[in-house]
Amino acid sequence: MSIRMIARELYRLQQEVEKLLAEIESAPSHEREAMKDRLRRRKAERDRMRKMLDGEKVPPPFGQPS
Repeated sequence: MSIRMIARELYRLQQEVEKLLAEIESAPSHEREAMKDRLRRRKAERDRMRKMLDGEKVPPPFGQPS
């Protein structure tokens, strides 16, 4: 996956997390648990994408002692 595609996916996930946070605050209490579960999964996916993007930016350690 290219850096650009990862960055776009990360941006989309960040927007979705922010939207879910706002929706949870105004949602009825009986819907909040399901929404919190979706939020937890989206945050995990967002964090995974962020790690992928950070990993893509790091130059390979050629010639460096291990």
